[in-house]
Amino acid sequence: MRSFVAIPLTDDAARALAAVQRRLDVGRRVPRDNLHLTLAFLGDQPEETLGTLHEELLRIHCEPFAISLSGLGQHGRAVHLAVPETPPLTDLHDRINRAVNRAGISLPRRRFRPHVTIIRLKSGTRLRRLRGEVAGFRYENMPVDHFALFASTLHPEGARYECLMDYPLTASRDFAGS
Repeated sequence: MRSFVAIPLTDDAARALAAVQRRLDVGRRVPRDNLHLTLAFLGDQPEETLGTLHEELLRIHCEPFAISLSGLGQHGRAVHLAVPETPPLTDLHDRINRAVNRAGISLPRRRFRPHVTIIRLKSGTRLRRLRGEVAGFRYENMPVDHFALFASTLHPEGARYECLMDYPLTASRDFAGS
């Protein structure tokens, strides 16, 4: 099953990003329900392995925190908003990577560049000009109080995501295995 671990956007943040998508008026908008910040793309994994990962993800405990979205950019066919790295976000990313490794999933080593993809462009398309208010878009202090394991099914009109399990962020006195 094609899957990934991500932070879903709040309704308020998703509404704000939908307004940015409309202003850009290029490419194919990522559906509001699909907006997320990927923490680990897992590729195709057997259900048994995802079950093991689920057990590992349940062991993650950390305090809720907030992120900001800004810095409209393009990487390949994806138009995205950057998410500045913060110690809590980096810590959650690292904890998830350790859980993924303990579950027996090998991921390629890549630098963590947190972002939220908002538009997919046709191959070879480049954003030439950004309207002033869109280029300077910022969404501050989106609360992060959970992350989720998603299944991704590819379709001609785009990927469809299904939340398999939600993991609340809660502090714990027992950090063993976190």
